[in-house]
Amino acid sequence: MPLESFAIPVACHLIGGVWTPGAERLTLSDPSTGETLTEIARGTAAEIDAAVDAAHAARAGDWGRMTALERGRILTRLGQLILTKTEELAQLEARDVGKPLTQARADAVALARYMEFYGGAADKIMGETIPYLDGYTVYTLREPHGVTGHIIPWNYPMQIIGRSVGAALAMGNACVLKPAEEACLTALAFAQLALDAGLPAGALNVVTGLGAEAGAALAGHPRIQHVSFTGSVGVGSLIQTAAAKNVVPVTLELGGKSPQIVFDDADLDRALPFLVNAGVQNAGQTCSASSRILVQRGVYDEVRTRMAQAYGALTVGPALSDPKVGPLISARQKDIVQGYLAKGADLTIAAEGVLTPEAGNAGHYVRPTLFAEVPSDHALAQQEIFGPVQVLIPFEDEAEALRIANSTEYGLVAAVWTRDGARQMRLAKALHAGQVFLNNYGAGGGVELPFGGVGKSGHGREKGFEALYGFSQLKTVAAWHG
Repeated sequence: MPLESFAIPVACHLIGGVWTPGAERLTLSDPSTGETLTEIARGTAAEIDAAVDAAHAARAGDWGRMTALERGRILTRLGQLILTKTEELAQLEARDVGKPLTQARADAVALARYMEFYGGAADKIMGETIPYLDGYTVYTLREPHGVTGHIIPWNYPMQIIGRSVGAALAMGNACVLKPAEEACLTALAFAQLALDAGLPAGALNVVTGLGAEAGAALAGHPRIQHVSFTGSVGVGSLIQTAAAKNVVPVTLELGGKSPQIVFDDADLDRALPFLVNAGVQNAGQTCSASSRILVQRGVYDEVRTRMAQAYGALTVGPALSDPKVGPLISARQKDIVQGYLAKGADLTIAAEGVLTPEAGNAGHYVRPTLFAEVPSDHALAQQEIFGPVQVLIPFEDEAEALRIANSTEYGLVAAVWTRDGARQMRLAKALHAGQVFLNNYGAGGGVELPFGGVGKSGHGREKGFEALYGFSQLKTVAAWHG
């Protein structure tokens, strides 16, 4: 079975440090083949209640009394354990998500890096003293919220666990994690490794199941004190509404329609790999995917030709064969992406990727597709597709590029390719995005770099020290001593 190497029984939740069988089960399928992969437990509100109770008990017990230094050491050990299991985790993620092995290995290493970063940061969150009236000393403390709920998607389970759960644990919160029902195996493996690293029982609890059942119960639970969600705008709105009834803060990382803007003076040799990879990595199932390529007229034809050549070399096949592009997560997601391709029937297809013979007919495969000369108001240029589809949009000058880039309801990531330093600074300030990259895209993952969006891309920040601030609350202490 897929979880054998982690000694985890089939179809169980982790509640209070104990693997607890679910009363009902769900079947997981392999996106590469469509065949049954394994079964998981179908959690309900009852399991969420039990997990929240276990988390509160941990906060009142060993975990709540533990020093920041000790918490950091546990997370650091966890990072080291993850590195020893990189290949097993990568194999699990590849089969579960349909992610090519090379990308899955990178995600496992990134998960370890999150634990290292937050392990090292745990005892470095400081308060401050505030100059005040004579006779007073005033200072601030950063304290955990208490019990935090984490609802994560299926596209990057390991990375999102790292930046969400890792930061929450570093601050001393106890966590209840509800992974996506489509892909939750590495979340279960991570939980076992956390126990192996010495995390006290109840500090991390994992309940698998459907979003409409277990996820909804977690988001609206009256004893959850902070909710973190990554996913679609529609579900994010439901999560925020449920949490608001309990007056609970929420971190939302939602969709994106991220542009890369290529000016005539750009270094195209450097830009081209970023232009393509940022759109097709993980089969385009990435919130920060660069699905819009805005190109100044002077280099438009060259960029189109070179991107088309790169697309022609994209191989699409089963995850374990380690192609450039794997399958989509499900038949449903394939239908969604094919629906968008149909909307592009009036457009020009500049290039497509190639299905390998191993792909067969059973997996959820879509050929990466590059559309040319796309109007900036077209559905393919405005709506999040969540598949390996990119559009080329020409522009004349900086003002038009900025107008097009800021024309969607999203604002997660943007990139600018130009040698003009003044233009770089102008656009970095003017672009509506939570992250702006100048002559690069993604900065190698950037565990240290605050990440989050504006507009319908969400609010709050993950990664770096900002995530630690988000998973804490500030207390002001004013002492009068005369």
